[in-house]
Amino acid sequence: MIKVGPVVFWIIGAITLSPWISAPIALLLGFLMASLGWVPQSIQPSVWVKKLLALAIVALGFGVQINVAWQVTSDYFGLMVTTIVVTLCAALLLGRLLKVDSITSHLLGSGTAICGGSAIAAVAPAVHARNDQIALALASVFTLNAVALLIFPLIGRALALDDQTFGAWAAIAIHDTSSVVGAAQAYSDEALQTATTLKLARALWIVPLALLSALVYQRFSHTETQTRVKIPLFIVGYVVAMLVSSAWPQFHELYSVTFGAGKSLLVFCLYLVGASITVTRLKAAGPRPLLLAVVLWVLIATLSLAWLTIRTG
Repeated sequence: MIKVGPVVFWIIGAITLSPWISAPIALLLGFLMASLGWVPQSIQPSVWVKKLLALAIVALGFGVQINVAWQVTSDYFGLMVTTIVVTLCAALLLGRLLKVDSITSHLLGSGTAICGGSAIAAVAPAVHARNDQIALALASVFTLNAVALLIFPLIGRALALDDQTFGAWAAIAIHDTSSVVGAAQAYSDEALQTATTLKLARALWIVPLALLSALVYQRFSHTETQTRVKIPLFIVGYVVAMLVSSAWPQFHELYSVTFGAGKSLLVFCLYLVGASITVTRLKAAGPRPLLLAVVLWVLIATLSLAWLTIRTG
C-alpha cells in the first residue's frame, strides 16, 4: 500500500480551496483518500473539522443581515419545533419496533432532530451512553450526512425548489452543520444563508434537549447525574458576525471577502469530513441502527418538504 505523508495530504486538500472544486467533490476526494489508506495516522481529520468548521461558520455570519436572520428563524419556528418533537418520539417508538436499545435510539433521534454529531456528543454523557452506543449513532448519522450532501441538491433542482425553500429544507432534514451548509452552498448563495441561519438556530436546541435527557435518565435509572451543557462558541461567533455586519454596513466589501473565504474553508472542511469516513466505520453502524437512522431521516425529510411545499404553494 502506498503511504502518503502529511505534506501530500494537505497539498491535495489545498486543491479543494480552488473555485473549481465543489463541496460534493471535496467530500468524495476525502473519502477516496481514506479508502486508499492515504490519511496519515498523525492527522486526525475529525479534530481539524471541529476547529476549521467553527471558523468557516463565523465567517459566513458576515454575509447575513440580522433582520434577515430573524425573519428566517421566525418564519420556520413552528416547523423546527414540530420536527424535533416528532423525530424524538418516532425514534423511541421505531427503536422498540426494530429492537434497537433505547439509549442508541435516543442518540439517533437527537442527532436526526437537531444537528447530528454535535447533538449526539452533547446528549451521550447526559444518558451515560456507552462508547459502542455512541459509535453506532455517530457512524449511522455520519453515513447519511455524506449521502445527503450529494443527493439533496439534485432533488432540490429536480423539484425546482426556490433558494429559500431549499435552504430551509436542508437545515431541517440534514443532520450535521457541515453537510447542511455544503449542500446549500452547492445550490446557491441565498440557500446557503437561509440554511446556515436556520441550522444554527436549530442547534441551540441542544441545550434543552441535553438537560431534559439528563433529567429523564436520572428519574428512570434512579441515579444522580450532573450534566454541564455548553452552547457551541461558533454559534455565538456567528451571531456576533451578523450583528457587526448589520451595525457597520459601510465595510460591505470586507464582509464579502470574509464570506467568500468562509465558503472556501467550508469546502476544505468537507474534504476532511470525507477523510474521516472509512469502510470499517460504515460497517460498524450495523443494520438495525442504520435502518432506524434511515427511517427517521426519510420521515423528517418527507414531512418538512411537504410542509414547505404546501407553504410556498
